[in-house]
Amino acid sequence: VQLQASGGGLVQAGGSLRLSCAALARTFGLLNMGWFRQAPGKDHEFVASITPSGASTNYADSVKGRFTISRDNAKNTVYLQMNSLKPEDTAVYYCAAKMAVNVQYHHWGQGTQVTVSS
Repeated sequence: VQLQASGGGLVQAGGSLRLSCAALARTFGLLNMGWFRQAPGKDHEFVASITPSGASTNYADSVKGRFTISRDNAKNTVYLQMNSLKPEDTAVYYCAAKMAVNVQYHHWGQGTQVTVSS
């Protein structure tokens, strides 16, 4: 599985961005997908996840109500719509994939930088 994240950039506080993660995988429709982020000097942080069918999603408390994860299995792509962005959302955002819910993510994309100015 190869993952390619894109869509990052510089945005003012209160603005929006949509990240995309394109997967090169014949089994994309079977993959649990997630978004993580890492800010300078901070640990890797879970952001959001979505099940293979898209029926179930999960979010970190810090982004609930502002971020939305979705997927298009026909396009092998998962998205992260980020609204009402805050300076503390500044980080490198990574997409990740795994086959089962109860295992660690084992496929990672290269990351895309999101910078939110105040």
